[in-house]
Amino acid sequence: MNAAKATRMSADDRRELVIAAATRAFARGGYAGTSTDAVAREAGVSQPYVVRMFGTKLELFLEVFERAVGRIRDAFAAVLDDDPFDPASDDDRARMGIAYTELLRDQDFLQVMMHGFSAGGVPEISAAARRCMGEVFATVRRTGWDDEETRDFIAYGMLLNVMISMRAHEHLGEGDPLTALTTCAFGDALEMLESPA
Repeated sequence: MNAAKATRMSADDRRELVIAAATRAFARGGYAGTSTDAVAREAGVSQPYVVRMFGTKLELFLEVFERAVGRIRDAFAAVLDDDPFDPASDDDRARMGIAYTELLRDQDFLQVMMHGFSAGGVPEISAAARRCMGEVFATVRRTGWDDEETRDFIAYGMLLNVMISMRAHEHLGEGDPLTALTTCAFGDALEMLESPA
């Protein structure tokens, strides 16, 4: 980022630029494998600037992670706030599924979420992961589904996350059992993943 452009950006815009860069960097390297220097390089700013803006790498990761999970929670809440929801309706279940699949093209935020859920050795991250998953569960529970139906819906989404994380959709092969699982799991959304965003 050149100096002239930086001076024209508001503080909020610069913060968003760094968060977007941190999302890309953490998606590649996870919490342990990403430095604030790597985030700074990705954003085109100095490392002291990143530290001054966010404090520590942990605070930056937590903000990026919580935003990632928040996108999912907010997508589900938008469906529930938009129209009445009938828990017995296949069409309404599909609306919840579509809200999620529309997010699947942004694989960076999904990868950050996976890194956060697997960083249980960092107490602050595991606490945030538990809280965020609880918020997603509570939001989906607003559908009127019971705990088991809500669990199954979230578990299906987590299966999709894992498959995206391993890039299963990019390695489809005739007769491969993972291809069968990928095709079955993603259904029509598989075409969306294969097309440019």
